[in-house]
Amino acid sequence: MSGAVLLMLAGCAPGQAVASTAPHGEAAASAAEAKAAPKTILFIGNSFTQGAHSAARNWRAGSVTDLNNAGYGGVPALFKLFTEQAGLDYRVSLETQGGKTLGFHYDERRQRFDRAWDVVVLQEYSTLDRERPGDPAEYIRNVGRLAALFKARNPAVDIRLVATWSRADQAYKPKGHWYGKPVTAMAEDLRAAADRARSANPAVAGVLPVGQAWNRAMTSGVADPNPYDGIGYDQLDLWAYDHYHASVAGYYLSALVTFSAVTGIDPTTLGPKEKGADELGLSDAQATALQRIARDTLANAA
Repeated sequence: MSGAVLLMLAGCAPGQAVASTAPHGEAAASAAEAKAAPKTILFIGNSFTQGAHSAARNWRAGSVTDLNNAGYGGVPALFKLFTEQAGLDYRVSLETQGGKTLGFHYDERRQRFDRAWDVVVLQEYSTLDRERPGDPAEYIRNVGRLAALFKARNPAVDIRLVATWSRADQAYKPKGHWYGKPVTAMAEDLRAAADRARSANPAVAGVLPVGQAWNRAMTSGVADPNPYDGIGYDQLDLWAYDHYHASVAGYYLSALVTFSAVTGIDPTTLGPKEKGADELGLSDAQATALQRIARDTLANAA
């Protein structure tokens, strides 16, 4: 051991020092294993993370680890495929439950994910608080509880909050909390809440502006802003049939924003022949348009 220390102090590379005290085969294997270690990322969320009500829900489920063994692929599987195409190595896991808040995951499921992660993505319930839509108080509190848990396991963990999209049913139906307001308003309120949660919890590294990407897609004409009056020619419907969850296009855009924000890679480099878009039925032109929306949203993110 003292010989290895002396070699390292003399300026030899770590691999050289190891080689002096261990069989060559063992040293090479150890170095290769260290180099190949993938980054770990955990997605905690609900049906919006799962890709519910779309073909993305169980798509490529075998490429990710569902900590609940429910067989979901969704946004995490899209993220995984994007990273593979970009030449990155991520081990992707998810812990989700439809219709639940982050508080549920902390209170009922934390034993399933209480370990060290490199990256954690947190997605709150669509209206933040089921009983008090738009109220961020519990959201802020639960982000704090989860952030403390993950920070204790890995002080360098990269925690991101998803600011989700506006629900068309909440904007266009009389019972909706955002009824009578522009369809973009709900997403802006959710982004403001995420910003508040980040400010209150310094352990959070950033906010993923998924809702702002949806708004940009609608205001730029890539997507139709009102599914209740029909979909405009050559425009995408970002919502599923319930005008609440996302369509394949909506989840694809969500995953693009997440991928680019977490990795720092320009999503347009995935290109029009991106495999996920092709497998899920998006055209080359649609994939390209959504990649540009994700890129431009992040370039202009506050």
